[in-house]
Amino acid sequence: MCTFKLSFPHNAQMADVDIKYEEDYVLNARGMTLFTCQWRPSNYEPKALIFLCHGTGTRLAHAGFAVHGMDYEGHGKSSGLQGYIASFNDIVVDCSEYFASVCEKVEYKKQRRFLLGESMGGAVVLMLHRKEPTYWDGAILVAPMCKIVEDMKPHPIVISILSKLSNVIPTWRIIPNEDIIDRAIKSEEWREEVRNNHYCYKGKPRLKTGYELFMASLDIENNLDKVTLPFIIVHGGGDAVTDPSVSEALYTLAESKDKTLKLYPGMCHALTSGEPKENIDIVFSDIIRWLNERVSTS
Repeated sequence: MCTFKLSFPHNAQMADVDIKYEEDYVLNARGMTLFTCQWRPSNYEPKALIFLCHGTGTRLAHAGFAVHGMDYEGHGKSSGLQGYIASFNDIVVDCSEYFASVCEKVEYKKQRRFLLGESMGGAVVLMLHRKEPTYWDGAILVAPMCKIVEDMKPHPIVISILSKLSNVIPTWRIIPNEDIIDRAIKSEEWREEVRNNHYCYKGKPRLKTGYELFMASLDIENNLDKVTLPFIIVHGGGDAVTDPSVSEALYTLAESKDKTLKLYPGMCHALTSGEPKENIDIVFSDIIRWLNERVSTS
């Protein structure tokens, strides 16, 4: 499971006359300060709204969309113990409340609303959809965490022990983990940027975090047939973090009438940032084409 996450604007503060970029902080219901940011075209009205559950916004803003993101509790520039998720549902609620507050702004009330989730963010997207099944107009799922591959599922006894320990020593970093950066990112330059970014958590997963991610995956897996919104999945065929077969399962089981699956042979997990430029261009071209086709029919 991918737990590292950059604060959104790691490279977004470069001067760009075509894009307006802004940062802000909001308080959640638990009194925590959450970092938010947005990218939007400078000189014209956006085609639609895109809300990031982990992802990147610059290219989508260049394509004409207003993009809003928020760092989860314990991630990026938001407050909380780094890399710690006490409740996956809290993350979903935080995103739901902030995204809804943006949608309710006068200038955005008539805009179509899309979600974009990468890796763990894919799980957040699917839970947001289940929370409000008709609220969102579509979703982009990038190598989503939505099902545990059968041969990786722990024995029920192990799950029971993990549950008990996560309530006793929740913040301990004791879950074994390979170097996720090497597995997820093909570009050596981007690997180094991630390793050198202090907003990016690179330690072993904390016990409660691992448990919450595992239980969220099981929950989503058991409800794949309840997915009804339009979506596109993009997934690298060589992904060693989230297995492409889980995206195939989502595509097959979802009840959505409008669904698309794009598998890219040889590409790794970080499709939108960790691949060579030519591969990233292919992925974003597919995503933007999918969005434009759905916005043009509104």
